[in-house]
This record gives sequence, C-alpha cells and structure tokens, in this order.
Amino acid sequence: MPNLPDVVLWSIPAFVLLTVIEVISVRIHPDDDAAGYETKDAATSVGMGLGSLAFDFLWKIPIVAIYTAVHELTPLRVPVLWWTIPLMLLAQDFFYYWSHRGHHVIRILWACHVVHHSSRRFNLTTALRQPWTTLTVWPFYVPLVALGVHPAALAFCSSANLVYQFWIHTERIGKLPRAFEFVFNTPSHHRVHHASQGGYLDRNFGGILIVWDRLFGSFVEETERPVYGLTKNIGTFNPLRVATHEYVSIARDLKRASGWGERAGRVFRGPGWQPAQPPERAAAAEQDAAAGRGAAAVEETVA
Repeated sequence: MPNLPDVVLWSIPAFVLLTVIEVISVRIHPDDDAAGYETKDAATSVGMGLGSLAFDFLWKIPIVAIYTAVHELTPLRVPVLWWTIPLMLLAQDFFYYWSHRGHHVIRILWACHVVHHSSRRFNLTTALRQPWTTLTVWPFYVPLVALGVHPAALAFCSSANLVYQFWIHTERIGKLPRAFEFVFNTPSHHRVHHASQGGYLDRNFGGILIVWDRLFGSFVEETERPVYGLTKNIGTFNPLRVATHEYVSIARDLKRASGWGERAGRVFRGPGWQPAQPPERAAAAEQDAAAGRGAAAVEETVA
C-alpha cells in the first residue's frame, strides 16, 4: 500500500504555533480562569501527552499484531486511493463515535478516558492531556479491519481524527456558521462535551463530525457557560495519579463490594452507578436523613 504521512508528527509545529497564539490572546484579552492558563495545569497536560506517546508505542505492539491477523484472515481489501481515503476517514469517525461513547458509559473504559476530562480549564493544552492506557480502544475498530481496511490506513485515519480535534479545545473561538456547526465538531460542541454540569454530561461524542450525535440522540447545543472538569474533581497535578486515579477507585470499590453482582456493576456499569440498597437499609437511610432535617430545623428555630 502507498506510504501515508505521519500527520501527528507533521502537525506538531501547528500545535505549538496555535498554543502560543492562544496564550497571547488570553493575555491580551483575558476572559476568566477556565479559559486561561495555569502553569501546573498546562504542564500536567503536556506531561500526560508525552507519556501517552511512550505508552501508545508500547500498546501498538499487541494491537498491530491483532489487526494484522484479522486483516490477513479477511478476504476483503480496501485499496488506498484518492477516493477511498475520505470513505475510510468517514468510517473511522463513525467507529470513533461509538468508542468515545463507550468510554463514557462503561466505567472500566471511563477509567482510561477520564484523564482527558480531568482538567478544570479548557484550552489547547487540554487536547494534549491524553490517557496512558489506550489498550481499551482497539476492539472498537476490529470491524473496520475485518472489512478490509489496512491497519496502516486505520492508523492514518485515527491520527487525522486526533489532529482535527486539537483546535476544538478552546474558548477563544465562538460559534461558527450554522452549516459548519451542523455537520462538524466545533469548539462550541466540544465545550459541551468537556462540561461537568448535568445537562451537558455525556454529550457530543463526535470526533470530526457531529452528525453522529444528531443521528443517535447524544447532541446538545451550547446554551450556558460550561463548567469544566469532573463531577468530583481529583485536585492533583501528579501525572501518575491523574493517569490511574479511577483505576484506584474501582479497586477500592471492588474491595468493599458485597457480592459478584456488585463487583460486575462497579466495573461494567456507568461511572456513577450504585447498587440498589435493600429495603430495610433504604428505609433506615431515609429515617436518618429525616432526623437530620428535623435536627437542623430545631437548631434554626432556637437560633
């Protein structure tokens, strides 16, 4: 197959230039803390990005082996031509949508992806805050390889998708023309995705295109200012803790779990899942809450 360029490598100068422009823009026209830069936060994001390059190189060894085996077994072949590359990009973006959505609604996958959402600021360095455990991503693209897409072509499409998403991590760009906003992922759509308030949670999963969210019911328009970060922020700039904190939380929950059903739920259900309480425990909790409300009312009356 033809040699495809390393789009990430070629884009590094653009990443640096755009970040410098954003920093200057923030300094000249400061908005608020979320849009601005904090040295420790930006350094953590860059450090996570550099670490992800090293770990991704390690994970590529088994992943490429699996993809190559699948590609050898399938009789299908998609040639790399000027007109097939856009089709492969479209297909990769479709599978990216489901991978991204899965990494938000299944806790063990969220433990990988949560890294990218852990900053309470939203700027171009946030795009570099990438996880170190992306071994969880490869199963979502097996169908694409089974359909005859060469693993190298898939790598090219995935890199192009990643590069596209760099520029949408900013508050310095408002809403774009309506036609563009309807089809493509934009800073406005991605600000919603990184927000932590209820109406914005688990929305706008698209990579290059936002049409997948419109088709599958996960789209939300940006109407109010997003609050960035996690619903429970971790309060650390330590890259190792950023990379592993949710895995640690899962391990802690598994240790406390009362049975295999709860253990399965802690791993494979949503990040906020809690086991149903037995009726007697739920009643006791409600009585405790009622007693607490009553005591508070008495204290307020006395005061």
